[in-house]
Amino acid sequence: MIHHDIMAPLMFGGLIVFLLIGYPAAFSLGAVGLFFSVIGIELGFFQPSFLQALPDRVFGILSNDLLLSIPFFTFMGAILEKCGLAEDLLEGIGQLFGPVRGGLAYAVIIVGAVLGAITGTVAASVIAMGLISLPIMLRSGYNPRVATGVIAASGTITQLIPPSLVLIILADQLGKSVGDMYAGAIGPSIIQVLLFCLFIFFLSIFRPQDVPALPKELRPPINWLLIKRILWGVIPSLSLIFLVLGTILMGLATPTEGGAMGTVGALFLAAINQRLQKDLLWQAMTSTMRINAMVIFILIGSTVFGLAFRGVDGDLWIEELLSTLPGGQVGFLIAVNLFVFFLAFFLDYFEIAFIIIPLLAPVATKLGIDLVWFGVLLGANMQTSFMHPPFGFALFYLRGVADSSVKSSDIYWGALPWVGLQLILVAIIIFFPQTVTYFIDQPMQAMSNSLISVDPLKDVIENENTIDSSAEIMRQFKENK
Repeated sequence: MIHHDIMAPLMFGGLIVFLLIGYPAAFSLGAVGLFFSVIGIELGFFQPSFLQALPDRVFGILSNDLLLSIPFFTFMGAILEKCGLAEDLLEGIGQLFGPVRGGLAYAVIIVGAVLGAITGTVAASVIAMGLISLPIMLRSGYNPRVATGVIAASGTITQLIPPSLVLIILADQLGKSVGDMYAGAIGPSIIQVLLFCLFIFFLSIFRPQDVPALPKELRPPINWLLIKRILWGVIPSLSLIFLVLGTILMGLATPTEGGAMGTVGALFLAAINQRLQKDLLWQAMTSTMRINAMVIFILIGSTVFGLAFRGVDGDLWIEELLSTLPGGQVGFLIAVNLFVFFLAFFLDYFEIAFIIIPLLAPVATKLGIDLVWFGVLLGANMQTSFMHPPFGFALFYLRGVADSSVKSSDIYWGALPWVGLQLILVAIIIFFPQTVTYFIDQPMQAMSNSLISVDPLKDVIENENTIDSSAEIMRQFKENK
């Protein structure tokens, strides 16, 4: 006989086992949820009618307007990856910074931030910069570990700089405004870029042989032609950034509308660069379809899992486990960030956002932590999922486009210092919450000194975007027991 108190730990452990074995996350979530639902019904932990909320929740996912922005931003990133914008930016800014030690690395960081503010996808940034910059950096005498590390890390800035897909998903899961999440991410994005540039600056002082200046034969004269080339890459980029981010932050457009306008802008840029071809459109649509299908299936699976987990009082188990940690808010934040950091070795950011965030949000609310600040903090932490050796997707993307002369060990070792810089950013956000709240229209207190008495499931229920009958059914069942 299985006791009610161990059902939630068994359910969570079963999910981890399925994921470690290698089953797809969406199907693992759904299977574990349904399996433990049957066990819970047989053992009398909840009634079969408790599951009648499941169709409503699935319909709520499919009719969620906010999630419609994901295919728009994905399609926009896929188009921009092929339209020549990255090439113009990298070559122009790289030649401008060429005479400076580490100039190419600075150019990669800046262009990575600009591409992040346009595309919102890691693959587009890492692949474009890997194809264009890596051969030049290696020919110029850069240490392969530094060259590959800066390219992979600069591509992952995309996950924190709006219009990041991670921030959209976090806003949806936390039940908060995407505009507030974008505004809150501005400060940490700037700090992340400055940390990366500062690291290159110290390398240029203490290990100048690792980041040499561009050789004179590869440096064109700084004249009007070079400036014109830079402007040709910068002006369309800034226009597209305003079209996407400016309209959202100013309240002129929703994230979905901003993504739609960005898609039109990306198609226009591809057209003026004479890259708007049938093959490009087909590849972009195929990539968008795959990512969107993956997101929807993971979200449906996590909904099945979440409903069953809640039925066995898993939410109360998580709340009791985390809210009683020593150190209060700081102890909770340190434990959660360590947990997310190690999960990122095995799960990507979609899976972490859909599985873990709904469990953490009620506890954060009860501890008086602002959810916008909390979402940006976790977004900064989840950047590391792309840089973890040996499973980081950014490293896989770079390995796919790097020359065979570049060793995989160099890519992995080169990623470690940048993971450390990303963790420094996490620490800065924890101890200086104003880095997030400063850029929000009405700054909110991210961490209060006293606990707030609220219903810990309030945000989860409100976030379903549909009438959830499971809570009422469960309440009546427990009263009758």
